[in-house]
Amino acid sequence: MIRMNRRDSLNVAPLLLALSLLAGAAAPLHAQSVDSEVVATVDAFHRALASGDSTAALSLLAEDVTILESGGIEDKSHYRSGHLAGDMRFAAAVPRERGQIQVRVVGDVAWAWSTNVARGTMGDREVNSQGAELVVLGRADGGWLIRAIHWSSRQLRQP
Repeated sequence: MIRMNRRDSLNVAPLLLALSLLAGAAAPLHAQSVDSEVVATVDAFHRALASGDSTAALSLLAEDVTILESGGIEDKSHYRSGHLAGDMRFAAAVPRERGQIQVRVVGDVAWAWSTNVARGTMGDREVNSQGAELVVLGRADGGWLIRAIHWSSRQLRQP
């Protein structure tokens, strides 16, 4: 057993405080790194849609992805043959301003959610809407794949 007098314990206290602060700081730095990987995956998916790159967009989706959009539920093959083309046309035509994205990671699962405002013209239709997005991701082969997406939107009310 180590015995310390009061003076020794006062000298050790700053060291213990510094070590505990460093240990606590390591977790948020790692969490920030993982969070940024998740955000990068979501951003890459949106960039692929906006640029019309269906191959890149689909490569970010897990084979068993579930997509909830326009009141329906689609798997990957239905999305590929259905809404994907329309989503790419919309993303290319209508600028979207995303609010702050929030991320939670538990083990190999992450979910990211945000709101956005889309304003522009799609064909002959004026778009002025507010949307919400929830993306669930799973860690796969050192990266992240999108396992589920839920999109919803509504017209913005005019003041």
